[in-house]
Amino acid sequence: MFIIGAFNYSLHLELAISDLEKKGIARDAIAGVPLDSWVEERKILDTIHQADGVSSFDAAALTGTFSMLLGAIYGFELYWGPVVWGLIGLITGGILGWLGDIFLTRWRRKDSQKNYQKTANQNQVGQVVLIIECDTAKAVMVQEILWDNLAQGVGKLPG
Repeated sequence: MFIIGAFNYSLHLELAISDLEKKGIARDAIAGVPLDSWVEERKILDTIHQADGVSSFDAAALTGTFSMLLGAIYGFELYWGPVVWGLIGLITGGILGWLGDIFLTRWRRKDSQKNYQKTANQNQVGQVVLIIECDTAKAVMVQEILWDNLAQGVGKLPG
């Protein structure tokens, strides 16, 4: 039987391994697999399957609405009328707001990436998966040891 536990790399992982060895689990029966972290660049536009929570159309909607309002108000005095100037204001304000939001997002992202690159190696905590091969009689004891040492998750694989 295989018992699988997920840990953040910390002192608790080392304590769990030493407790397992003290309880009679052989060193050859314990496998630790460190997981690599993957950081993906943010995309400008969200898709239906993937969203990062940052909207690039908020500023476009705000500036488009404001420009449309001004176009409709001053359109009463201008030649083409309030409807046409309101639509012109909506389109130009929306485009300017969208472009401004994209440039500000890229500018903030560059600053945050500089700070992230400085501290990425210091703050990033790796994750480790422990795979323990044991008898079914010791499975409950192994699970309790993993839970007592703050495992993030524990699973069983009958073998």
